[in-house]
Amino acid sequence: MKRLAFVAIGLFILGSMEAAYASDRLDVNASHVRLAVNESGLAMVTYRARGRTVHAIVWGAENALPPSQTVPQVRFKIDWTGGWAEFHHHLIWKHFRNACRPYDGPALAWFVAACKAPDGSYWALQAWQPYLPHRGYPSWLASQRQWELHVSHWTGPLAQLEVYRDWAFSGQAHDLFGRLTYQGVPVHGFGTAKNGAPSDRYGRSLYIDTFDSAYGGGWKRETSIVFRKPSGAFCYSFWPTHDKTLPGYPNNLRPAGKGKRYRITVVGPGVTPDVSWVGDGLHDFNAGNPADVAWESRMDAIFARLLGADKFCSTQR
Repeated sequence: MKRLAFVAIGLFILGSMEAAYASDRLDVNASHVRLAVNESGLAMVTYRARGRTVHAIVWGAENALPPSQTVPQVRFKIDWTGGWAEFHHHLIWKHFRNACRPYDGPALAWFVAACKAPDGSYWALQAWQPYLPHRGYPSWLASQRQWELHVSHWTGPLAQLEVYRDWAFSGQAHDLFGRLTYQGVPVHGFGTAKNGAPSDRYGRSLYIDTFDSAYGGGWKRETSIVFRKPSGAFCYSFWPTHDKTLPGYPNNLRPAGKGKRYRITVVGPGVTPDVSWVGDGLHDFNAGNPADVAWESRMDAIFARLLGADKFCSTQR
């Protein structure tokens, strides 16, 4: 680990209220959620939101494409009117026959419902909170506490999220890094908006939570960043930070959010399920401990393989 000039780790931080850029978002704060799929391959998600019942018909996409600047990413068609808008004013929800079988696919994070369609593909619903304020700051708007409902449709393995834990800057900071791949190909977008959110549907964000940290007990949102182009990798170090997405900036120094455990949630590529990783945090680095030195040496080798050529992350060691 070399001592290098610190580069602000917030370079790619997303605004805490930025909506997840995903083609699979159905709604927020849904309750009484049910999933059905018919013999024709249409899915119907029935739920309650804003005081009314919704019958959303979903179709037209499966899995994900590898990143491309010329071919659009797959995207669902969604009719929230139960068929009236897209099926010639025919309310197909009233006569929808469910043919979906019990789910026998891989375990899913943030599980709401799932089933196996007649053609052998899988459909699933997941819900979690992408809008929580950063740095463990208490939410001050109801919209920040919203639970976003996602729908997915896929065959085969899910996206693979690799996460590694070590220390950075000669042990001064705790560090997470890793990579997201789908079918062996790195997942990344081709640009970011002014607030750091992905500007295209290939880009994906990761949401980092910390458990029992300086922010208090339980899970708290640390930050959200994007996977980097072209590696599909990420790097993040825990430092005291002035966060411009929070009230009081720039006079709002928040402590380093290192915790006893960490959780990372990622919106799945294309219309595949969201994936999550949970792991224990590390103790503070001890240069006199051979085990710590050996661990860091192994992590440095992995980091070099994943991110050694990255202009930003290569400075974060």
